[in-house]
Amino acid sequence: MTRKTVRIAMNGVTGRMGYRQHLVRSLLAIREQGGLDLGDGTVLWPEPLLVGRREHALKEIAEHHGLDPVADVSTDLDAVLADDGVDIYFDAQVTAAREEAIKKAVAAGKHIYTEKPTATGLEGALELARLAQAAGVKHGVVQDKIFLPGLLKLKRLIDGGFFGRILSVRGEFGYWVFEGDWQSAQRPSWNYRSEDGGGIVVDMFPHWDYVLNELFGAVRTVQAQAITHIPTRWDERGKPYEATADDAAYGIFQLEGGAIAQINSSWAVRVGRDELVEFQVDGTEGSAVAGLRNCRAQHRSATPKPVWNPDLPATESFRDQWQQVPDNEEFDNGFKAQWELFLRHVALDEPWRWDLLAGARGVQLAELGLKSSAEGRRLDVPELSL
Repeated sequence: MTRKTVRIAMNGVTGRMGYRQHLVRSLLAIREQGGLDLGDGTVLWPEPLLVGRREHALKEIAEHHGLDPVADVSTDLDAVLADDGVDIYFDAQVTAAREEAIKKAVAAGKHIYTEKPTATGLEGALELARLAQAAGVKHGVVQDKIFLPGLLKLKRLIDGGFFGRILSVRGEFGYWVFEGDWQSAQRPSWNYRSEDGGGIVVDMFPHWDYVLNELFGAVRTVQAQAITHIPTRWDERGKPYEATADDAAYGIFQLEGGAIAQINSSWAVRVGRDELVEFQVDGTEGSAVAGLRNCRAQHRSATPKPVWNPDLPATESFRDQWQQVPDNEEFDNGFKAQWELFLRHVALDEPWRWDLLAGARGVQLAELGLKSSAEGRRLDVPELSL
């Protein structure tokens, strides 16, 4: 086997997602398995270069994971991008800082892989896609949820024709994020300040765009209500601040082909579900409920006949009437799975569709969702092109 090194500048690894899912569970996990076998006698070996503003935090991460705290750490993004030895730029920074950094990376000729949203507005997101296309660099956007075991099982049902004609999709996502006064918050305070790029619409509608588009059909209209349920929160220093961004959103999406999706997203809801996110899909031939890991289904032939009678208690558990969809395969970490596909795209030019234009569609849906909420009306979602 020939080992080929790919140097990846990772900006934002001191954050929870950049560190846990992208560095530890993805790139370092690929190294632990011996690299990425390209199938032609070559093993691709990722070499992370940790980039950020807090040098001491970057050095601690590097030392903890066996990286060089000098050669594999930098606080100078411009110098990193000027290095011909760097092949890929990855961005997991706060949204407000992402657009400018990606522009610099494209100008430096680096391939781009980034978290979403890719920009704070649609025009900025489209500009990134145009710049990357003109520069001839490869580019990808993280769309992790379609690689989750539960949604992969759901896709298996769809591909097998289980549902017949899909009628509707109902999604529930969220959990209670503590305000930060008597218990520390599980999310950073900037998530609740619109001026810093926060808000659940901006955060989650890009996810719903690719989940709906990949599994059920492109989103054609959106009607949303965004709201700030918790107006005052406490930051990382224990200081109260005004929450200027929405912490909950209730959306209705009409999909290509006629199906209707309803998705509730909230950081102010207590979990009464089996998983933090669940999607119920109903079709003429069957229904299914998919979460992060599990999926259960009920075929038309096995559907009971409930009768509404408020005078009598239910005599059986409705949940017990569903059948678990089997794994039938081993599922890897979703972030790692997509990283491997992107690295193969860079190394072998294998097909790839989750590019910056796909990222722009997510930004578009978030922007239209906020506009729909502000104007109190349903809006069309135009097709995007470069």
